[in-house]
Amino acid sequence: QGQWVESGGGLVQPGGSLRLSCTHSSEDIARIPAVAWYRQGPGQQRELVGAITDTGVTRYTLDDVKGRFTISRDTAKNTVYLQMNGLRREDTAVYYCKNPADPWGQGTQVTVSS
Repeated sequence: QGQWVESGGGLVQPGGSLRLSCTHSSEDIARIPAVAWYRQGPGQQRELVGAITDTGVTRYTLDDVKGRFTISRDTAKNTVYLQMNGLRREDTAVYYCKNPADPWGQGTQVTVSS
């Protein structure tokens, strides 16, 4: 069955950057129609950040991440990335990635604080 595994989270100061990574333990991400990044902040509902398709097209759902976050992929490494620049306190959340039809993984915690 396999699972989605996220990594790269941590504590960062406002204005800083992080790159999150996401891979699947048994699936070839190049064959997956879309891989999406989500986040869930403290006391908030999980929300869709954006996604990348199997043709490399990216779309971002949240207006406040446009221009700051970039989704990319490296099929040779079977990895999807979320590059986050200009981080703000309100970006603090657990970040998840997956094919929308799959179960949730553990996520990776991002904390933006001084």
